[in-house]
Amino acid sequence: MLVVLMPILLAVGVWLGGHPDNLPGFARDALVGDSEGRLYDEALDEIADNYYRRVDKDKLLDEGLAAGIKSLDDRFSAYFDPKTYKEFEAATKGSFEGVGLTVAEVERGLRVMTVFDGSPARRAGIRARDVITEVNGEPIAGKTAEQATALIKGPAGTIVTLAVVTGSEAPRTLRLRRARVDVPVVESEMRRAGDGARIAHVRLASFTSGAHGELRDAVDALLEKRADAIVLDLRDNGGGLLDEAVLVSSIFVGDGTIVSTKGRARPRQIFEATGEPIDSDVPVVVLVNGESASASEIVAGALQDHERAEVVGTRTFGKGVFQEIRVLSNGGALDITVGEYFTPDGRNLGGGGVARGAGIQPEVEARDDPATEDRDEALEVAVRTAARAAA
Repeated sequence: MLVVLMPILLAVGVWLGGHPDNLPGFARDALVGDSEGRLYDEALDEIADNYYRRVDKDKLLDEGLAAGIKSLDDRFSAYFDPKTYKEFEAATKGSFEGVGLTVAEVERGLRVMTVFDGSPARRAGIRARDVITEVNGEPIAGKTAEQATALIKGPAGTIVTLAVVTGSEAPRTLRLRRARVDVPVVESEMRRAGDGARIAHVRLASFTSGAHGELRDAVDALLEKRADAIVLDLRDNGGGLLDEAVLVSSIFVGDGTIVSTKGRARPRQIFEATGEPIDSDVPVVVLVNGESASASEIVAGALQDHERAEVVGTRTFGKGVFQEIRVLSNGGALDITVGEYFTPDGRNLGGGGVARGAGIQPEVEARDDPATEDRDEALEVAVRTAARAAA
């Protein structure tokens, strides 16, 4: 009976305020009174001291915090234990040790979006649109993308086992040796439209620290080669840092609001364009799909509202909330939803809180046909749209 009650007790404790000794002062003061904090401490101590088997108190705390976050019913909020948070930090810097994938959260687990060349995943035969359902024998359905990918990442040279499903086939088990993976944040090329127009195709994989600088360098280099228009490709880009979204938008928008935010404990904050944009006469197209989320939607929404770009593709994910990382004294962290964001015209792209919302609706619909893997049909539409704007 105690085993059944333990996670409930811990979840209630976190819901009431968490462990005062392991939460930062702002959380302790805002979420709990002294009596609730003492009660939670008392309960943990009783379990650790008197349960009939030895209990790892750190693990008990980790599981309690995770249960408390789960009780919020918010797919975007998570608790990272110290080990997982260290791996998460490494991934936000543009490199990590893992198998070389970008993924999107789906009901069964993780859908593979991109497989990097030369990566362990590529060598194992994993392809885009495959679904990972288990990591080391543990089902990952119901976990956030951050939690699930943290299980896949690990020190280079170590082994991870994945259950992978392709289409309607039976799951196959793959044993991969992790390696250091340097994520290509920006990829760029010059493409030719049918009328001969030179179109700069610049793909941004994520909004990690410094991404705006890499993107600006790529854009400037192609403009120096006399690009007539730009396609900013944000497909499968699940977002990242809000500041990077503002800086990326500012490459194309010279002044005005990029995004505003507001939360229950956060006053309204307006983020304005900053820096020197490219020439406003250069046409811009933003290419998106259903996995373009968060910071990608901030950029697409800002350029759309300022009438600086046409949006091409399919409706974006529809995430209208943002999270903040709060590091705890045990080395772990809370990644919790603290507010909503709004486009310059005041649109919130979410569904009223943490539900999926309307997202960004493109002016020009375009999607790839899975049966024609050798063609990027959505990009072709984006290039033609950019060429028309440049004509």
